[in-house]
Amino acid sequence: MIRVLLAEDQHMIRGALLALIGLEEDMEVVADIDRGDEIVPAAHRTRPDVAVLDIELPGIDGLTAAARMRDELPQTRILILTGLGQPGHLTRALEARVGGFMRKDAPSEELADAIRRVAKGQRFLDPDLVANALEIGTSPLSERETEVLRAAAAGGSTEEIGVQVHLSPATVRNYLSSAFAKLGARNRIDAIRIAREAGWL
Repeated sequence: MIRVLLAEDQHMIRGALLALIGLEEDMEVVADIDRGDEIVPAAHRTRPDVAVLDIELPGIDGLTAAARMRDELPQTRILILTGLGQPGHLTRALEARVGGFMRKDAPSEELADAIRRVAKGQRFLDPDLVANALEIGTSPLSERETEVLRAAAAGGSTEEIGVQVHLSPATVRNYLSSAFAKLGARNRIDAIRIAREAGWL
């Protein structure tokens, strides 16, 4: 029996996923949650074989939770679900060494197949997402530029961003300017939009 943890914040989608997994004789959902910051504690309690995680979750996102699980619960395999299919998300997922990455709108039989393959230690990657990621490429931003731009996306002044990321306001401005140049962005809003659409934030 494959023990599955499911994390999805949209109740209707989570209900549909629970029903689909429940139809499989070799699978059992041992936890279903709607927040990213509940994933690791729930996994410690239930010890799932596979964690099926949405990317966009309140608390922390699914990819951040996946990276933490890799460190704390390496025996649990990860299958990431995405609604948008942003190429940068696939890159981050591979960096977190997840076992699978697929769209939420994939055929229902594909979900069960993906869970089984990931449970066996195999990879399951949506071929269209892989092709799109190869076409767009990796993020041109450094880790620090990404961190500053992510903080900027949450709002706040340069001073407030500096406090959040432990940098001086002048250094924050330098990182933002560098990010704008690399992304070909006109301003902060444009840079955030470009990076989000590519899945780099």
